[in-house]
Amino acid sequence: MTITETPTQETGHGSHRLTTAKAMVEAIELEMERDPSVFYLGEDVGPYGGIFSSTAGLQERFGKDRVIDTPISESAFIGLAIGAAVEGMRPIAELMFADFMGVCLDQIYNHMAKIHFESGGNVKVPMVLTTAVGGGYSDGAQHSQCLWGTFAHLPGMKVVVPSNPYDAKGLMISAIRDDNPVVYMFHKGVMGLPWMVKNPRATGDVPDGPYSVPIGEAAVVREGSDATVVTLSLSVHHALDAAESLAGQGIDAEVIDLRSLVPLDRETILRSVSKTGRLVVVDEDYQSFGLSGEVSATITDVDPSMLRSPVARVCNPDTPVPYAHALEYAVLPRQDRIEAAIHRVVRA
Repeated sequence: MTITETPTQETGHGSHRLTTAKAMVEAIELEMERDPSVFYLGEDVGPYGGIFSSTAGLQERFGKDRVIDTPISESAFIGLAIGAAVEGMRPIAELMFADFMGVCLDQIYNHMAKIHFESGGNVKVPMVLTTAVGGGYSDGAQHSQCLWGTFAHLPGMKVVVPSNPYDAKGLMISAIRDDNPVVYMFHKGVMGLPWMVKNPRATGDVPDGPYSVPIGEAAVVREGSDATVVTLSLSVHHALDAAESLAGQGIDAEVIDLRSLVPLDRETILRSVSKTGRLVVVDEDYQSFGLSGEVSATITDVDPSMLRSPVARVCNPDTPVPYAHALEYAVLPRQDRIEAAIHRVVRA
């Protein structure tokens, strides 16, 4: 059974079908219309529309002063966004790939994330940092990482990761309106772009008008009784495929889409595992020191006796993402690996 989320703060009455990319753009467009302090900046976000169509048509509508193509200097334009946010504007800065965080981490972590704390709560930094993540397209080791575990590990920033058009629009609106810095991470595989692998779940019904998806609330996207699968982003799609396949074998898996890493909705995880007694964590980020360990600890810190079998983790192994397509697919947490993990916990 799939759980349908109810939008909050919705002003429209109908809905229309959008790709995740178009849902993101619609959210930004609505917020730029509503609030003149919102502006967008980054590399290739102007006439090109973002290399993953994250800003398509926005500069044409709002002009070069509000949708700004920047030089290739991530530290400079993210620093600019931080300064603008401190002065009361609501910038959205796009880091083209999460892999590039290394060239601007000082601005992100020592400034964007810490200014509110260092000012004793007197200075807000209401900005959004968007970035593309994920593999599956032979982008190579420097363009295929997720790294959301790294951002989530560093305090001071909220971290959201949509898996579908509905959440992409609602989470973007929530992120723009939030007074805290929000890192908004979108997987290339959920964007619904025609030049990528066809993904039917990358297109869906999206309510007209503005609505928000609360940051920090996971969604149970499939109910089940035999095992809990906790995941996010593109892996939600693979987990649903695995659950549907296993249903024919009499195994009923529950799938949780975290949607946000910071805050992490531990209550939904605990409630599900207390029912199923089994946990599989699927994470396209690296396995060691990451999300899979944190979700596992959520159970063991509270009540390890609720587990009827050891936790199974399906993650990227601790190796750079290969360029060769066959090798890349071997390391990614795709449907076959998820099915095998569910089988292990159910049969243990």
